[in-house]
Amino acid sequence: MSHSEQHAGVTDFTIGESVTTQTEQGLYIDPNALTAHLPALHYRDDALYMEQVSVAALAKHYGTPCYVYSKQAILDVYQAYTDSFSSLKHQVCYAVKANSNLAVLGILAQAGAGFDIVSRGELMRVLAAGGEAARVVFSGVGKTRGDIKYALTQGIGCFNVESISELTLINDVAKSLDKPAPISLRVNPDVDANTHPYISTGLKDNKFGIAHEDAATVYQQAAELSHIDIVGIDCHIGSQLTEVEPFVAALDKIIELVHSLRDKGIELRHIDLGGGLGVRYIDETPVSIDEFAEALLPKLSALGLTVFFEPGRSIVANAGILLTTVDVLKPTEHKNFAIVDAAMNDLIRPALYQAEMAVIPEMLPQNGLDTDGTQPWDIVGAICETGDFLAKDRLLSLATGDVLAITGAGAYGFTMSSNYNSRPRASEVMVADDRHQLIRKRETIEALYADETLWQAE
Repeated sequence: MSHSEQHAGVTDFTIGESVTTQTEQGLYIDPNALTAHLPALHYRDDALYMEQVSVAALAKHYGTPCYVYSKQAILDVYQAYTDSFSSLKHQVCYAVKANSNLAVLGILAQAGAGFDIVSRGELMRVLAAGGEAARVVFSGVGKTRGDIKYALTQGIGCFNVESISELTLINDVAKSLDKPAPISLRVNPDVDANTHPYISTGLKDNKFGIAHEDAATVYQQAAELSHIDIVGIDCHIGSQLTEVEPFVAALDKIIELVHSLRDKGIELRHIDLGGGLGVRYIDETPVSIDEFAEALLPKLSALGLTVFFEPGRSIVANAGILLTTVDVLKPTEHKNFAIVDAAMNDLIRPALYQAEMAVIPEMLPQNGLDTDGTQPWDIVGAICETGDFLAKDRLLSLATGDVLAITGAGAYGFTMSSNYNSRPRASEVMVADDRHQLIRKRETIEALYADETLWQAE
């Protein structure tokens, strides 16, 4: 198909009321319709704003690529969780892996959040941000002796134990410190979360947790260990779940196990249902937090235990955007490429998970979609990989120098970024009302090799 044939018919395109419209040329995402579903973004006089700050001003001040987060959007979702489960004693443990910037952690710590961590480094971040170790649950399949010792000396709230060997190791370390180790078992309920296989964690084929049918026996083994304090039970079935049914199915299996343990004289203090509630990136229709609570509250109330949750993506994803600038426009006979200054090292989700994320302009075209410049574009980076793309076949009106915003980038954006191709990682900025602050400086190229040395031949 020629370049002109690709463009043919686009000027006749009619924008509907839905967020997306698929044409033969590509996918059109209505920026106004999309931002109506996002908590902190809106257009004012055709210019994009994060809270009350112009995105163009942010791009000019901090440069691109740049991650920008809304403080209020983060707090609003956290509060929605705690309000929805206010009838129960509960603790919202933010999953640090979603976005571990100290400013994000500090905002949540001040709001009263607990934290879900998967490494010693994440625990150190939480403590540096003002979080309390006693409100932290330590998940992860590969805790080392050093990790366990550090967590115990800091007063960790609970270890989510994922194997018998880990249970034995925790007891050994606790014994050497002469202090009890609070634990729960992460039970794998073998429930299909109906999500991407890379982020499914509750099936028998997954590396996480202890099989449901083995859990009672392992609890009995834990009860016999000298320095183990059994405090709870945990499960986590996956991420970006858009339906409540998998949560209910997993909860039913866990409740069955709780009753079985009570019959054996093992009394628990809390039940941890993990995280995984999905978000709307473009046109997904995830279950709301209220609907999530409505489905689970009757069962949880009857159980009489403190309830823990480990949300990550749902708190920060739509609180963040990635700003990037169009450097090169490369139309070809078969495909149009918009080469931007962000790349797969900055945002790997599209390449790794085939994630579809919205790309919207900082400034709307004066005539909307009905412009001569609107064409289907692949938004790609400058990395030397064919897999380096951020979006494909998007109908946009572009010129070099344009600033684009990739929405839903607050979770698993910066935290999964890398220095591939010796590219410095992006800066991060927090916005609150009409104020903004740099919360991570952009890396310099020199810093990337500052700790390396040349080989000195003998």
